Amino acid sequence: MGRRVLAIMVAAVLALVGAILVFVYAKNADNRAAEGQQPRNVYVSTAVIPAGTSIKDAVNSKLLQQTVVAAKSEPAGALETVDASNTALIAVSDIAPGQYVLASAFGTTKLGTRAITVPDGMLAISVSLTDPQRVGNFVTPGSHITIFQTYKLKKFGTDPASKQFNDLDVHGTSVLLPDVQVIGMGNAALNGASAQQASTGQDTNQQAQSAGANFLVTVAVTPTDSVKLVHAINQYSLYAGLRGGDANVPPRLSVDDTNQLAK
Repeated sequence: MGRRVLAIMVAAVLALVGAILVFVYAKNADNRAAEGQQPRNVYVSTAVIPAGTSIKDAVNSKLLQQTVVAAKSEPAGALETVDASNTALIAVSDIAPGQYVLASAFGTTKLGTRAITVPDGMLAISVSLTDPQRVGNFVTPGSHITIFQTYKLKKFGTDPASKQFNDLDVHGTSVLLPDVQVIGMGNAALNGASAQQASTGQDTNQQAQSAGANFLVTVAVTPTDSVKLVHAINQYSLYAGLRGGDANVPPRLSVDDTNQLAK
């Protein structure tokens, strides 16, 4: 009889403990759910925030605006507050629009500067040209140029006629790309004294003119034209012509030593 009473008492205690545990778990779950629904202030980008833009300027320009989200939806590390401690921080890189902005997106130094913007679907290719080849200093970013290529004409074959033609060392020039847009201008690696002058901040045009150095002309081309241009850079001599607004340059225009002086 005593054993039965003891068993009943133990069962009752275990049931009570179980009920208490269930109650505590349910209460904690409710608390967690309620906490997850608590509102949190975070910042979102409404437009592109360029690298180097301070938090203060981004807010004043409405590029960075505050919004409210549920705590459970808040991204880890989101920017929650803007105050005197962080308004001077700058975007270390471009911040895309329409996203929750992380606090780590801002710092004291930019990661880098984007020198040029390549149009969608295009490739940026740089061509090394001297002053005459690039039309002096008149070609600037945004200009449209025609690129010509000069090369040695060859006949493939071992017959006497082919050998005689190749021995004549005949050269030709043709249009490589009739219309390309310049998206960047910059000096190539300078040699000798000019390289040393570059570190002192001397004007790059003066450096190149004094050293006879080449300049890099960066153009935007289609993937198909990029192959042609890279091949020509490696194999031929290139020259550029600055296009006028209504210039019509036939893409098959060419001349060579055999017809240059023909009337």
